[in-house]
Amino acid sequence: MQARHFKFWPKHLPRQLSVPETPIGFNLDVSAKRFPDKPAIIFYDRRLTYSELHRQVDALAGYLQHECGIAKGDRILLDMQNCPQFVIAYYAILRAGAVVVPVSPMNVTEELTHYIDDSGSNTALIGQEVFNQFRPMVGTSIENLIVAAYADYLPANTDLAVPAFIGKNRLATDDRRVVRWMDALSAGHDPRPQTAEADDLAAILYTSGTTGNPKGCMHSHRTTMTTLVGAALWEGMTADAVSLATAPMFHVTGMQHSMNASIYCGATIAILPRWEPDVAGQMIERYGCTHWANVPTMVVDLLAHPKTQTHDLGSLQNIFGGGSSMPEAVAQKLFERCGIRYMEGYGMTETISQTHMNPHGDLRKQCLGIPTFDTVSMVVDPETLRELGPNEQGEIISSGPQVMLGYWQRDEANTESFVEIGGRCFFRTGDLGRCDDDGFFYISDRLKRMINASGYKVWPAELEATLYKHPDIKEVAVISAPDRRRGETVKVVVVLKEEANGKTSAEDIVAWSRKHMAAYKVPRIVEFSEGLPRSGSGKIQWRTLQEAAWKKALNGTS
Repeated sequence: MQARHFKFWPKHLPRQLSVPETPIGFNLDVSAKRFPDKPAIIFYDRRLTYSELHRQVDALAGYLQHECGIAKGDRILLDMQNCPQFVIAYYAILRAGAVVVPVSPMNVTEELTHYIDDSGSNTALIGQEVFNQFRPMVGTSIENLIVAAYADYLPANTDLAVPAFIGKNRLATDDRRVVRWMDALSAGHDPRPQTAEADDLAAILYTSGTTGNPKGCMHSHRTTMTTLVGAALWEGMTADAVSLATAPMFHVTGMQHSMNASIYCGATIAILPRWEPDVAGQMIERYGCTHWANVPTMVVDLLAHPKTQTHDLGSLQNIFGGGSSMPEAVAQKLFERCGIRYMEGYGMTETISQTHMNPHGDLRKQCLGIPTFDTVSMVVDPETLRELGPNEQGEIISSGPQVMLGYWQRDEANTESFVEIGGRCFFRTGDLGRCDDDGFFYISDRLKRMINASGYKVWPAELEATLYKHPDIKEVAVISAPDRRRGETVKVVVVLKEEANGKTSAEDIVAWSRKHMAAYKVPRIVEFSEGLPRSGSGKIQWRTLQEAAWKKALNGTS
């Protein structure tokens, strides 16, 4: 059954991937040697060459080792927008033999505390716009804080629209535990000899689940190398490519397809820190961008924005994305405008991006694609784990070299998430789907309660745990609701405490949420109820509420 999809395998690609036995940082060493004067990064017209990038990575790695006491295997938090400093920090952490713990800049102190405590990080590299979120932890859980001002990497002049927070001057501080980025680089420390090996831990990427706080997915240099090399080959990336980096680099899509694959090839990364369709269109035309990894809503925005209608987008050769399906009408408009088809793929944080990709010669719509290099996927009965036949719906499970080592310090979750079938270890994705007669996979639902809002993954159990801290909430259920732009969005059904009835409004709940969770998690819809439906065992029947919300919205009754 697994061989069905090979009929559609790209003829120019091998079926098995020879993954380098070197650490991720070695990719930068090679590209800096091969292309020293070539732009590695373009940031609002400022060009940073590969040799400059390599020097700054070494300088920061040396600072981390000599001044912060970082040793092999230590975890370091990385909290920045897409920017040159993110790339430098990511590779400096690896160059120091440490482990990258990337998190979203939208997280607030309450959320960050969990990431820091769970990973055991006592050093963080951050953008200065999130400094206030870290301030309460300096001197307690955080011993070393390196703060970057994005303006340090801006050119003297640019006609591109630069967000105000990007142009802010350096943070002023006299706290010795808070070090400005440029001071760390100018300290003059050389890094110690490289010690990382392919099977060493490279990154802990946090993802939530059906219960409790977010869990850390452990990825080695080898698992990370698998999908970045695979992405470069599948998407036709070369040293002459220019990658438009709009997908967040703290997330696997931007990390692997925009940043790591580009550095592996010696390509150029054109970085946009905050999504702005007009600026993205200007960048594509100005820099000749060839590759673009994104979420479909970005393509929708780019094609719909009135100012982008005159931009020349003809340099684009490959547009890849996932997280949500590309609307057929938008895909057709993209083809008419650029002459290329949108390439959909599928992967998870647990697999550090793709397990499935659509092949070049058969880019199917609203389709996950076929299993990629050395990957075996099946659809099984979620209860019995029996493999199902073509077009039967069940749980998608995958086995391959990109699958994580396991969840960080979560033995019980590891036991639940992995299963052995036919002598192979498979990861249970929790996604319901089917595999057609040709071996192409499609997703239909989720066993796990994940909400996918414009590619941002929101886990209801995590939000419910936070919302129960609200003084006026007695009970709460977090569900998804349809959203024309985001695909789906966050809705909460709230039962208030008796004394709060008539006093606490939906606006109050939203305002409180903004202070306690990242912006993309904040409920867009708040509905009050006298009680929540429960099963015979007393469990809240969230699926009943969710199905009712979708039915109402689709019927236009709410």
